[in-house]
Amino acid sequence: MPTFTRSYQLAKGLKIPAVGLGTWKSKPGEVRNAVRVAIEAGYRHIDCAWAYRNEHEVGQGIKDSGIKRDDLFITSKLWNSFHKPEKVQSALEETLGNLDVGYLDLYLMHWPVAFDGQTSDGKNRIDWDLTNDVTPTWAAMEKLVDGGMVKNIGISNFTVLKTKKLLEKAKIKPAVNQIELNLHCAQLELVRHMVLTATAPPQWMQAHNIVVEAYSPLGSTGAPQLDDPVVKEIASAHGATPAQVLISWQTARGVVCLPKSVTPERIKSNFEEVELTTDEVTRLEQRAAEFGTRRTVDPSKDWGVPDLWKDEDGIAAKL
Repeated sequence: MPTFTRSYQLAKGLKIPAVGLGTWKSKPGEVRNAVRVAIEAGYRHIDCAWAYRNEHEVGQGIKDSGIKRDDLFITSKLWNSFHKPEKVQSALEETLGNLDVGYLDLYLMHWPVAFDGQTSDGKNRIDWDLTNDVTPTWAAMEKLVDGGMVKNIGISNFTVLKTKKLLEKAKIKPAVNQIELNLHCAQLELVRHMVLTATAPPQWMQAHNIVVEAYSPLGSTGAPQLDDPVVKEIASAHGATPAQVLISWQTARGVVCLPKSVTPERIKSNFEEVELTTDEVTRLEQRAAEFGTRRTVDPSKDWGVPDLWKDEDGIAAKL
């Protein structure tokens, strides 16, 4: 079974590998070895975030691999607490220090939500000005590109309307939108397999040349999607694992896929590509449509931001 070699072109010309190692929820003491194993298996894309609290170990794993920095594509993310423009560069510098690298290939705004300290009961206080208008934060991120500290900037967990609003003022267009994307959360209003667009409305992110990345591509804890009968049938036909089918489906959609594992065997297995037929991709798209958008990552209630997903129900197709 071949390994993933494909990549996608970003707006500024840099290529992003189609499959990367996700490091969310990777426990201390595990992620260092996971990163090393992944790089030795052929991964060249590592996805990190300050909020994951493990960037230092990720950096150690990169060093352990012995690979040259320029041979890797490294992503990290600006956390909500650092959206004030004067905090953006120092937040990036902390991440670069944690990873012990000189630059990032991609820096994402982790959420379209800004925090401004905490309330007396320990909850995050929302900075509504920077939440309702993220462009001051984005302008500070644009300066990081101008200064050579990052090569590309992008967004994460943005809906179409929030992205559209950002594009109205952005000098540098977001290269990427990283979102929860899996069989039960396919977000068909944002992305759809290219062969189906002749019979479906153009999907917004693709139409605007913004690469979509999938986090949690295998679903939530326990991964019930791996037991889906359609997925298992296709996997059996190829002598593959259900995880390999789900990852290959995402890349067939033109999506960058970020499976997370700390188990060496699974890390290696997840990097093996299944050459799905058009009919098989169509079956998976149709199966995904049955589930709609069932999020497992939704902090809107905890944060008190009720309109976080306000245009998720098909508004995209009308824009």
